[in-house]
Amino acid sequence: MHGSPYRADCPTRRIMDRVGDRWTVLVVVALSDGSARFSELNRRIEGISKKMLTQTLRGLERDGLVHRTVHSEVPVRVEYTLTEAGDSLREPLHALQRWSIAHGDVVSAAQEAYDRIERDQQHRPHTRSSPGSPARWAR
Repeated sequence: MHGSPYRADCPTRRIMDRVGDRWTVLVVVALSDGSARFSELNRRIEGISKKMLTQTLRGLERDGLVHRTVHSEVPVRVEYTLTEAGDSLREPLHALQRWSIAHGDVVSAAQEAYDRIERDQQHRPHTRSSPGSPARWAR
């Protein structure tokens, strides 16, 4: 597959959209320890709705990153496992996780400073520049 992810019609763009999705990241990292049932994933990934977890798992299965196994038992047991392609995402996503932990304080401080500047400017509308204007970045 050749192309440029900067082009909207490029297949690599869709792959990057899938892999860069926050729920995908969390599901892949959760499955990196081995197979898990839906209920286990739902408990482990705080804040994800059952609907969003279902959509994410279906998308990952469609993309060949997750394998769904249905065990013919009563009640039916379904497990999700990373495929070889999904497993190959473990290291880059663990690196992203490590980076997020290591730089979380810096990012949080930058967000707080940015938000403080935005709040201060809202109280002085006559001096407020638009977010994309050069004056905004000259501070």
